[in-house]
Amino acid sequence: MVTIETADNALKSFYLDAVTEALDIKANPLLAQFARSTADVVGKDVKKLVKFGVNGGIGAGSETGELPAASSGDRVTLTASLKNLYGTIEISDKAIRASANNEGAFVNLLNDEMQSLIKSASFNFGRMLYGDGTGLLGYVDDIGENNTLTLSNVKGIVEGMIVDFTSLSDAVIASASGRKVLSVDRAAKTIVVDGAALSGTMPAGAGVYLHDCKGYELTGLEAIFGDGELYGVDRSVSPMMKPYKKAAVGNITENIIQTAIDTIEENSGSKVNFIVCSWGVKRALAEYFRGYKVALPTTEFSGGFKAIEFNGIPVVADRFCPEGTMYLLNTDDFTIHQLCDWKWLEGEDGKILKQVPGKPVYTATLVKYAELMCSRPNGQGVLTGITEA
Repeated sequence: MVTIETADNALKSFYLDAVTEALDIKANPLLAQFARSTADVVGKDVKKLVKFGVNGGIGAGSETGELPAASSGDRVTLTASLKNLYGTIEISDKAIRASANNEGAFVNLLNDEMQSLIKSASFNFGRMLYGDGTGLLGYVDDIGENNTLTLSNVKGIVEGMIVDFTSLSDAVIASASGRKVLSVDRAAKTIVVDGAALSGTMPAGAGVYLHDCKGYELTGLEAIFGDGELYGVDRSVSPMMKPYKKAAVGNITENIIQTAIDTIEENSGSKVNFIVCSWGVKRALAEYFRGYKVALPTTEFSGGFKAIEFNGIPVVADRFCPEGTMYLLNTDDFTIHQLCDWKWLEGEDGKILKQVPGKPVYTATLVKYAELMCSRPNGQGVLTGITEA
């Protein structure tokens, strides 16, 4: 007999481990490369002490001269707030009662809900990896009829997503918040949202954000390769916080990539072990080597993902990587610091499934408090302005 109690126990006992593996390892090829740790979590923050430079006390001298003076390397404390990550499933009371005498139907019901959760979470967490932590999805370039909006970027938007729009002063526009995305035209970079007409309610240049997520997302690559402050440290006075950047690359060549890799290693001691790029850049790289009658080898790595190799380094195309961009990373320098791994949010009675007040619907929420931190930004690199194929 299937009841709310047996459904609750199933979520606790059978689904948590599978969902955790799916979200941590199988959701995104880049995400799968990062270590996870509860170290350096202090209260609601991550505080990581990082050393740079070398220790003193090493040197050569005369047989009777003074010994080298010891000194510790320079240190800096990287600080960031843990982000609150959630994933919610919803099951109607009618669906539970309809499958009460059919365990197979009930299992299928839960499987469908969990797969939907994993699909949605994989999309959003993959998107966050390439963002700046603000949750910005793009800017509104034009507002057409029937709430058809032309955006600067639609990579991080998908049908069914709930979004907010902000004014030019970056404040959420109340009348334009909580709008559901009905359709996305990626070629035209347009979306259609529901609700009252937006024409006249917001200006061109308005920002687009995932609903209620503005400023609460993981610190992604755009922030790490940006300017200004990072993890509470002013990059203008800390060279170790400045990654390698080369813009306006044009046609990609082996020499351009290898020069970047060599420069990163020479300047920081870091070894690039993972390359991620847009689909067009991956095609351009393959086309370059094809011109020399060379087929790049392939490899398989953690999470079951496959990639081509550049001089022994996996090269992965990611749907969320900006156009014309290639990131050269040492994934050993990245850690997802977390209070704990994914857990079900439990009520005071220990129950996971909770009825939505006033509705015949039950919800369950997964939660993780975490932040992505790069301990050696100068050990990473990015090439932009690459001509795509």
